[in-house]
Amino acid sequence: MRDTRESRLLLVLLIAIAFALITVDIRGGQESPVDGARQAAAAVFGPVENGVAAAVDPVGNAIGAVRDSGERHTRIAALEKENAELKARLGSDDRNRSRLNELDTLLKTAGAGQYGIKGAQVIAIGAAQGFSWTVTIDIGSRDGIRRDMTVLNGAGLVGRVTTVGPSTSTVLLANDPDFTVGTRMEKSDELGFATGQGDSPLRVQLLNGKAKVKPGDRLVTFGSRADKPFVPGVPVGEIVRVDPAGSGLTRNVYVRPYVGFTKLDIVGVVVQAPRSDPRDAVLPQKPKPAPTVTVTVTPKPTGSGQPEQAQNQNENQAGQNRGQDQGDATP
Repeated sequence: MRDTRESRLLLVLLIAIAFALITVDIRGGQESPVDGARQAAAAVFGPVENGVAAAVDPVGNAIGAVRDSGERHTRIAALEKENAELKARLGSDDRNRSRLNELDTLLKTAGAGQYGIKGAQVIAIGAAQGFSWTVTIDIGSRDGIRRDMTVLNGAGLVGRVTTVGPSTSTVLLANDPDFTVGTRMEKSDELGFATGQGDSPLRVQLLNGKAKVKPGDRLVTFGSRADKPFVPGVPVGEIVRVDPAGSGLTRNVYVRPYVGFTKLDIVGVVVQAPRSDPRDAVLPQKPKPAPTVTVTVTPKPTGSGQPEQAQNQNENQAGQNRGQDQGDATP
């Protein structure tokens, strides 16, 4: 349709008629003269509106879902936070259980040796004065800790106290190259001196160059004069290698320590030595060897119901009888 003067005039006329009908409909209220026309239009276009609504509803639902997604994301974030907190609590509970087990083992070890101890926690590794193997514990002079006290845990010898502050102390570990402790062999009582070698096993120099030792033999601390720096009977470790016996007066063996020096947590400082040497009482009990089972094989019976050995004896006897009969029949 061309944009002419007549078309513009027709458009203005239609708009005027539309406004007139709207005015009449508003003023007529429920008795509007165009009410019938409105109802007829509703009857015609109603199904179309329902179809369009049905098609539009999923889109509306999707829009609603997008609108509510913020709330859902907030809820998911809250659940994830609660889950993380729960895992943290569970992890903390596992950690606490592990520390309680360490403390329980420490108390059992102290009880077996009759050591009076002060429990402590390792709070730092290393020291400012060098590259030595040391740890810092959270008790000091205020707790009755003094220099040259024995430090142990549930497994055995940890080290000795070297520096004491008001609330912390430094412990030189038994695997430090500057660490030396007197040792005694289990049962044989052979004496020696153990020296730390860092990550390697302890080197123990036995005073008896002809001592009979073998891998698996165990050692404990011999003890020091006035029980400082070492009390007797603390487990040190077990032999893993023995140098060949030579002509020297001493002999070297290498000992795997019971204590894991890279994973220390709960330790005890011996503040009161035992009244008597516990000897080997603190060493863990060795596992009992598995019982030996002897299996006896019983011969299976043959088809005649007799054992194979008995059947062979019967066959031999029958052969002898046949030979005797042939001998008698010879002219």
